[in-house]
Amino acid sequence: MAYRTLLRLGLLGVGGVTVTYNIDEVETAAIGAVRFGRAAVTVTKIVADYRRSLYSGAVTPESSNYAEVKSQTHLRSAKELLDLCCVNGGAFVKVGQHLGSLEYLLPTEYVDTMKVLHSRAPPSPLPDIYQVIEEELKCKPQELFIEFDPEPLGAASLAQVHRAKLADGRQVAVKVQHPAVKAHSSIDMKGMELLVGAVSLIFPEFNFEWLVDEMKKNLPRELDFTYEAHNAEKVAAQFAHFPWLKIPAVDWNLTTDRVLVMEFCEGGQVNDRAYMLNHNINTKEVSEKIGRLYSEMIFVNGYVHCDPHPGNVLVQKVGNKVQIVLLDHGLYTDLTSDFRLTYSKLWLSILNADLEAIQTYGTQLGVGELYGLFACMVTGRSWNSISQGIDKTKRTSQEQDEIKSDAAKYLPEIAEVLNRVPRQMLLIFKTNDLLRGIEFSLNTQESMKSFLTMSRCCVRCLYSHQKSLCQSALCSARITLAETWTNIKISLYALYLTCLQIAPTRFILKTLLRREVLT
Repeated sequence: MAYRTLLRLGLLGVGGVTVTYNIDEVETAAIGAVRFGRAAVTVTKIVADYRRSLYSGAVTPESSNYAEVKSQTHLRSAKELLDLCCVNGGAFVKVGQHLGSLEYLLPTEYVDTMKVLHSRAPPSPLPDIYQVIEEELKCKPQELFIEFDPEPLGAASLAQVHRAKLADGRQVAVKVQHPAVKAHSSIDMKGMELLVGAVSLIFPEFNFEWLVDEMKKNLPRELDFTYEAHNAEKVAAQFAHFPWLKIPAVDWNLTTDRVLVMEFCEGGQVNDRAYMLNHNINTKEVSEKIGRLYSEMIFVNGYVHCDPHPGNVLVQKVGNKVQIVLLDHGLYTDLTSDFRLTYSKLWLSILNADLEAIQTYGTQLGVGELYGLFACMVTGRSWNSISQGIDKTKRTSQEQDEIKSDAAKYLPEIAEVLNRVPRQMLLIFKTNDLLRGIEFSLNTQESMKSFLTMSRCCVRCLYSHQKSLCQSALCSARITLAETWTNIKISLYALYLTCLQIAPTRFILKTLLRREVLT
């Protein structure tokens, strides 16, 4: 206690010189060193385990039990990583969640073990949450909220959310950052670099530098809740023309870097089919609206919400209408106009089964000779399905087994694609995977609406680009007329498909979209 007091008062002398310290800074540095030390110990144990189990000569790839020994080594190491992420928390949970998403890159033992962090991130104790609120808002929580649910609605890697009631009776969601996340973020990044370096050491055929780069870029943004609040308001303004989209309103008087207070919204998670059936909500309508929202985000606005996991997308019935509630606006990516244009052309080429154009636009996006694999990663479909037309061939369990088998065979190539593509594409991959997961949960993955919606947004992107090149009113009018006619033909074909109740075929693009749209 005396040592602590001397530190706080700045009276600790070193070599006859009085040095001023801040006790909180010293404690933060000490805890950070412990956290980094844990990471170093874990990495050392994992590397030693691999060397002892697989590289000591006791077993070789030709040994009959090699596959079993390798699987057990993967599993032990994955559990070590999981324990580290749970003990250190914060940014370590974030990188663990990333690893749990790399189904095409890491062995299933790692993916299955780390996946639990998506839904079971460790919460902070309530006294710690109260302390953060008091530090940020300069008063005790009991003075601000007449009710505060001690059980969090959800706990994520960087924060947790509690339901509360303000003195004026408003129900709010209070997002509070875990106490030491921001203070430890810098040294945690060093620890994560060490972890990712260890994974690269264990799997030398992969390069995971992109993962560290993305974490370094995105973590500071996610740690600033005012940035998230501004994102929410920006998206609400962009989609004011969607009456069915709800973005919770921000209470700026109670929002800081580490505390975010927003309007509380009811609803079931978007993958909860039972909730929708109980509330008479049409799952196809939900899927269609989410597809429309994200198609406009990606192809039209170029401002994309990159964390649409089920907990961040709620569905509710307001009167007789279905409403989509979009939560957690901390992670967005800005797509450049050039990227949107090329990506739109790539998707139209995929929908049109135009293999030559897929190669052209895949090359423009940096993947070169790996354009076929890139198209498979973008769509989540096999190359055979893409070649025939993904709007013509249905997803089957056989195709999914083929994809998993190919993913295992082409892991280094997949890693190479991730290293080559523009950084914007990495979050698009994540978004695409999460959206496909929602479609599978709702059993709407074969709905023709998704192809029609995407086609419209791609067309809108491409014609907008053509208009931007016009230097006369006549040119703009001609392009506007062509775009209108294209959309009329898409609408007529949508009506035709609905009446016949058939799945869309490549005719949707071959006859409706003139080839010059892609040029």
